[in-house]
Amino acid sequence: MLFGRWSMEVEIKDRSLKGVIDLRDVFPHTHGRHANKYMGKIKVNIVERLANKLMRGGTGEKISGKVIRTHGRLQGKKYTVLKIIYKAFEIIENKEKTNPVEMLIRAIENAAPREDITKMEIAGVRYQLAVDISSIRRVDVALRNLVLATILKHWSTKKPMHEILAEEIILAAKNDVTNSYALKKKDEIERIAQSAR
Repeated sequence: MLFGRWSMEVEIKDRSLKGVIDLRDVFPHTHGRHANKYMGKIKVNIVERLANKLMRGGTGEKISGKVIRTHGRLQGKKYTVLKIIYKAFEIIENKEKTNPVEMLIRAIENAAPREDITKMEIAGVRYQLAVDISSIRRVDVALRNLVLATILKHWSTKKPMHEILAEEIILAAKNDVTNSYALKKKDEIERIAQSAR
């Protein structure tokens, strides 16, 4: 049971993601046990991977037309981030009357892009080439976009972060392309890849 409340026995419908999403019943804090190991992140609980993404600092770069600078407010503060996730899961459970872990898995499945582009250079000429994305990267990109949506909306609306995270997970799980930032980014990535074929 996640946080002693929610079952981790969730069916992963996307077969390509089954081997890279860990749903073991553990407290989501491995203390970096799998860091710097080849393919180590597939042994890390999916909720902990979400927490690790939320601990990101500000990039200082423009993302979707906005500069994100979180000034390191969540860097290294894993228990604070786990509290945010816990509150977000409570909101999801109250609103949707379903297991929030299942909603998170559906959100990841819907927000994970299948194609991306890479830059190739032949004889000094650079061009973009469409490529398939590996399963691990699909999960990473989906989690990154869910977290970016949370951070961007938090700084623009000043709503609590757990409410925004819950909203984004629900929108992505319901496949709401018009309102979900993660699904918009997925469509943008796949559209660029399609044009580069």
